[in-house]
Amino acid sequence: MTLDTAYMITALVTMFVVIDPIAIFPLFLALTPGYTPTERRRIAIRAVCVAALILALFALFGKAVLGFVGISMPSFRIAGGILLFLTALDMLFDRRAKRREDRTEEEDTDDPSVFPLAIPLIAGPGSIASIILLIAEKPGGQGLVTVLAITAFVLVSMLLTLMVSSYLDRIISKTGINVITRILGMLLAALAVQFVLDGLAAYGFGPTTG
Repeated sequence: MTLDTAYMITALVTMFVVIDPIAIFPLFLALTPGYTPTERRRIAIRAVCVAALILALFALFGKAVLGFVGISMPSFRIAGGILLFLTALDMLFDRRAKRREDRTEEEDTDDPSVFPLAIPLIAGPGSIASIILLIAEKPGGQGLVTVLAITAFVLVSMLLTLMVSSYLDRIISKTGINVITRILGMLLAALAVQFVLDGLAAYGFGPTTG
């Protein structure tokens, strides 16, 4: 089996851009206000592991997973957009921090590792769709092995980035985190709306965005 360098580069660029560890880094800080470095490391490990399992599932079974439960990719994109929009509202109105202050007696009460970090931010409609499409371009096993390896590399990069988040948190003041949280909340809201619009466009409601 010969290595297709062009395909590997395409897959690497696609998965890195879609998963985007650099963009999720400040989101991770905004979603974990007041957490200790140990708590953040635990959340980062859990989020990346859950995302890896989800992406591996779709890499191995692809559209059959959604088809088995009767869910189309556009529907999945719309649902992810709605859930992400609810998270954006929490960030804009500081609801997550208030809930955490009210429930400090439970360790995992407001744990963002599974939602929204693992899904839909890391293993979202974009990364799932990208994995399915990339593997379909190289049938016979080569695409599966290549995409799984590249996805693992990107997720390890994600984990390392999140693990050092507390060091940056010490540099940025609480006011700075609040400002970043509000700005990212707006961006998340826009991204969520885009997910919904892309899903609707697949059903013929409005133009596609590419």
